[in-house]
Amino acid sequence: MLQPFRLALPLMLALAWGTAAQAQRPTGARGERKRSVTIAGTSADPLPVVRVAQDTMTLLFFPSPIQRKSLTFDDSRIRVLDAGERSVIVQAVSDLRKDEQQEMGVFFADGKAPARAAFSLVTDPAEVDTRIDVQRPAPPNETCPTDAQSKVPQPEDFVLLGYVDEMGVTTSKVNIIEPGAQGLSSSKVVSFRGKGWVLVDLLIFNEPDRPAWTPREARLVGRVGGPLSARLVNVQGVAIPPGEERRMLVVANTQGLEVSPSFTLEVRGDGGRSLTIQKVRFPTHTPERTR
Repeated sequence: MLQPFRLALPLMLALAWGTAAQAQRPTGARGERKRSVTIAGTSADPLPVVRVAQDTMTLLFFPSPIQRKSLTFDDSRIRVLDAGERSVIVQAVSDLRKDEQQEMGVFFADGKAPARAAFSLVTDPAEVDTRIDVQRPAPPNETCPTDAQSKVPQPEDFVLLGYVDEMGVTTSKVNIIEPGAQGLSSSKVVSFRGKGWVLVDLLIFNEPDRPAWTPREARLVGRVGGPLSARLVNVQGVAIPPGEERRMLVVANTQGLEVSPSFTLEVRGDGGRSLTIQKVRFPTHTPERTR
């Protein structure tokens, strides 16, 4: 059952904020728009475009409940201000470049197709979306439902999407990082390698005497070549309070990964603070490992 009173407050605040901002908008500012978009029904369909800006909140309202923990985005470029049962409020950390597009996605709670809503976030110099009513297309065979519609995510999805092949996924453990001058440490670091990708799964601990810290970007530095930019996934999407730890995922494409026995992982965040992890090794992804 929906909870109208719990949903009404954030929606009313967002709408009131949009109305006040429009009334106070200076000449030459972006025009604010409220509109509907239909999410992609298949992987071949283009993602709907949502226009975001640094100085404007954008509310996305979904037709059915979403899995808030499945929300994915690059938090170095996009800030999620609030995520509710059927709504997400986002804002650009800074206006996106003219040629920049940021993908944001979330799974619906019911698992029906299309199971995931994904958007291409851009910044338009003339307009910004203050409210997006998300429309979900009906499945092609809605009148003949079958048991073939699987819940997501499922193990088979990784194979079908090409993230795992006959060579499987290989892993390697990384040494524990003790607290340093930055007041950050890591008690668990594991590196993964799959088909065309590498991933570092780590827990970052923020010392009790330090302020809350939000990681913003990550990169891998090898012994040769320039640093490789990586995508940082803040699993919980929030800052790390003093004396607590949060799980982070660092993902990179192996196409730009030079041959190197080990890498240095740098995770940078608020206040100029960063966590540096030496000797991050990615296992060799070869058929011999599966024999």
